[in-house]
Amino acid sequence: MDQKHEMAVSKMRELVETQGIPTQKCLDQTFLRFLKAKSMNPEKAAKMFVEREKWREEFVPLGFIPESEIADQLGDKKIYLQGLTKIGQHPFLICISSRHFTSASKDPLQFKKFIVYLFDKAIASSFNEGKEIGNEKIMAAVDLKSFPYKSIDARGFTITFNLLKAYYPGRLGKMYMLNAPGFFVSFWRMFSVFLDKDIQERIIFVSSEKEKESFIKEIGGEILPEENGGQSKLIAVQDVIIHSQINDPMS
Repeated sequence: MDQKHEMAVSKMRELVETQGIPTQKCLDQTFLRFLKAKSMNPEKAAKMFVEREKWREEFVPLGFIPESEIADQLGDKKIYLQGLTKIGQHPFLICISSRHFTSASKDPLQFKKFIVYLFDKAIASSFNEGKEIGNEKIMAAVDLKSFPYKSIDARGFTITFNLLKAYYPGRLGKMYMLNAPGFFVSFWRMFSVFLDKDIQERIIFVSSEKEKESFIKEIGGEILPEENGGQSKLIAVQDVIIHSQINDPMS
């Protein structure tokens, strides 16, 4: 971290502490993610961090989302946590979109809890010896094979990206769209204009053979499911055992 970043982090810590939030356990890299999300403005980054802390205290009072509260979402077995990518050693989530239905996001509270559960568990799965570095990123893929038009869920995408933007800045590495039918590409062109430019740039459609080769190389055939050119079996996210403490994966 260079001197400019160190000064910004120090200032942000000071501003956060003046609002009664202790920062001893908060990592510099965590603060740096918030700073980058706010163009290195300590005041705006501190405000974002404090809002995130207050939200976390209210929305995740136990420090984690109990699986019993999202049983319906987990029962669909649509999200899988495959391990760490070959390049970067990032946790890799894959969604089998044909198993997702628009009704899933009609209960916004449960759907938000489901997304927080996914983010927290994925991040914690990449901790080094049970400890967070502070800049862990999630890699994800959405497999749109056999995806029906009626299952397009703009509400679900909106909830997911709003949570990322507000409470998980800098956490999304890339999100790959696999086997996308033409109608979904058209939908995405209209929907993505409402996303931040930073998020837009992290969404990658994989269609050509060259793009598929690059995707497999980055993720790694060892963790990619057979259906997507790898050698692994799908591992439902709820079946993955995290040996480190999940609780709050940001502090």
